Amino acid sequence: MAETRTGDHASSPSWFTPKRLLVIFCVINMLNYVDRGVIASNGVNGSIRTCSESGVCTPGSGIQGDFNLSNFQDGVLSSAFMVGLLVASPLFASLAKSSYEGFKHKTDSEVPKPKAQDALWEEFDSHNPFRLIGVGLSFWTFATAGCGSSFDFWSIAIFRMLVGVGEASFVSLAAPFIDDNAPVTQKTAWLAMFYMCIPTGIALGYVYGGFVGDRFNWRYAFWSEAFFMLPFAVLGFVMKPLPLKGFVPAESKSKTVGPETEGPGLSDVNCDVLIGNELMSINASNKASKSQGAFNMCNQLPRFLIDMKMLLLDKVYVVNVLGYVAYNFVIGAYSYWGPKAGYNIYHMSNADMTFGGITIACGIIGTIAGGYILDCMNATIPNAFKLLSVATFLGAIFCFISFCLKSLYGFIALFSVGELLVFATQAPVNYVCLHCVRPSLRPLSMAISTVSIHIFGDVPSAPLVGILQDHVNNWRETTLILTSILFLAAGIWFVGVFLNCEDRFNEDCGNQSNQSMATTKPLLEGDEDEMPDNPPEP
Repeated sequence: MAETRTGDHASSPSWFTPKRLLVIFCVINMLNYVDRGVIASNGVNGSIRTCSESGVCTPGSGIQGDFNLSNFQDGVLSSAFMVGLLVASPLFASLAKSSYEGFKHKTDSEVPKPKAQDALWEEFDSHNPFRLIGVGLSFWTFATAGCGSSFDFWSIAIFRMLVGVGEASFVSLAAPFIDDNAPVTQKTAWLAMFYMCIPTGIALGYVYGGFVGDRFNWRYAFWSEAFFMLPFAVLGFVMKPLPLKGFVPAESKSKTVGPETEGPGLSDVNCDVLIGNELMSINASNKASKSQGAFNMCNQLPRFLIDMKMLLLDKVYVVNVLGYVAYNFVIGAYSYWGPKAGYNIYHMSNADMTFGGITIACGIIGTIAGGYILDCMNATIPNAFKLLSVATFLGAIFCFISFCLKSLYGFIALFSVGELLVFATQAPVNYVCLHCVRPSLRPLSMAISTVSIHIFGDVPSAPLVGILQDHVNNWRETTLILTSILFLAAGIWFVGVFLNCEDRFNEDCGNQSNQSMATTKPLLEGDEDEMPDNPPEP
């Protein structure tokens, strides 16, 4: 009976197919980035109150006008949500791993053998990393509603930090789920569709924020975001959770799994013991705690530090993230100061709509094209680095020249080409993050990548560009200095071409083995053409 119930649980038909997973995650990702575009739009961000020498004063508008913010405070406000994101991203990645380990200990020590299979999947549902996405989206919904209800600089800054906490679980776990369920020959293309929502969402945020802010009030923009995200937050709790490679329950005590998978081979010991003696002592401590009937959560900190050490010693990962940091420094400042710079340099009548339209078109075409080009090149880490360096270098040239032109139409033409090339990097850079580490480290890899590109990239870039503009008081010079950093990003990624790169996606160590992966059916069922093929072992 247990065997039958487990099979039904694992393979029962569901409307939640791989393509629908991709669509839902894309919509959630787009809402996240619409919020970033909204806070940067002229309609919501507004302008400060100004007075001429003759004593004629122009009232301020939007957030900056209502709260009388300086350019520096305005830049800090745009980066405030990053504080919550930076703190919570590694936390959610660690929770994904610790919740699985707590579940594994509980099922190993408490579940009676006659009901082991049925109870195993019930426990898996409650400890699955997918539930953490629901928790994060609930935070996000509450915080965006709070932004619309804020009354001064500090109140909206605190709510912006909580927005980052809500987004953290999604950015850490969404890409690994997509990577697991995408067809093998289209993995980069699926990632491209997901990351296409970044520029598209920001651009829609410009347009949506400008529309709502000009016709109603900037507060309604945030309240509407919370309304649209609420159903997805609820869905994260009520929907059947999905297995994640590296976190699939190891049915070592079940009769349905062959003898090759029984014993310690499914635990973290056989894989992690190779790291060094320090991890062996941690696992020994875990065994001691199991004998006492309790899971020692204190062991998670040293395990987290060891996982961090593995990432920092991985040259491929470090070079990839360093290039991403330099790249994101520029993109973050573009996304926040772009409409304001365009308005001041070229006197655009509607900078929000212009920059929004360019970013939507170039973001969609460039990001998807980057993913498909890498798939056509044969998606490997060296090829990803080649594409990253060439596309960024050429994009930097076009963007730099565009800001040198005095013609508005010449600027739009060259800047559009530059953005097409720059956005082609989104899928390849995240493909490297996912495939240069073993499966159980992917959530942490994405989390640390996110933390790094923000804490060293777009978090400081917005206020620093604000300070630079306050000093030089010339938006053209400011944008040229900013754009030159893209050449640095291209050079760093070019170094990656010459590194010894190994795709570790099929390393079935950690929480599962080759046999367990072969005998465990995914909860995500769909048509045969939608399901990913199992790649041959290298």
